[in-house]
Amino acid sequence: MKIYGSAMSTCTRRVLATLAEKQASYEMVELDFRKGEHKSAENLARQPLGQMPSLEDNGFVLFESRAMMRYIDETVTGHALTPRDPKGRALMEQWISVESDDYNPAISTIVGQELFVPMMGGKTDTAKVEEAKTKLKGVVAVLDKHLAKGPHFVGDQFTLADVTYLPYTEYAMNTSAKDMLLGHAGFAAWWKRVSERASWKKVAGK
Repeated sequence: MKIYGSAMSTCTRRVLATLAEKQASYEMVELDFRKGEHKSAENLARQPLGQMPSLEDNGFVLFESRAMMRYIDETVTGHALTPRDPKGRALMEQWISVESDDYNPAISTIVGQELFVPMMGGKTDTAKVEEAKTKLKGVVAVLDKHLAKGPHFVGDQFTLADVTYLPYTEYAMNTSAKDMLLGHAGFAAWWKRVSERASWKKVAGK
């Protein structure tokens, strides 16, 4: 299995964290987004939107990180990251949707403006950051209330739902959103727990 992406990319990190949890062997093909390698004709053949990551597995090509996570969990041996029972799977999908539709847009704006824009030589748009914080506050309150009930998004089982939140939360710890996130006891306890997993430490380079 080959993964085409960047070790810094949040989407790539979701996939790498899944592979690490499964203790899977794979080949990582690093794409330099600063050089626009994700827009190359070669990458567009795998990922027609010119994004990253993408996956090749014995002739099978797949893109979109959340789809890749599900594929890896189903096809690679190791402990399951998806609940077996219908209710557990539905809850996992519910919280993945919250991450994708609500958490991600807000947190990615903050991380992008405070970390990635300056990295590329630009200036942080503080108005966009404050607007995103307002949206994030409501989402984190919902996550916090749920996570206060158990160690993970689906009870005692660490699932793909937990994995989806890891990359941007890691970067957010280096932004002005940190205090907001850790100011919620349930969310903070969850973050301490999952960020100390060996799989995530490997991906995050800790």
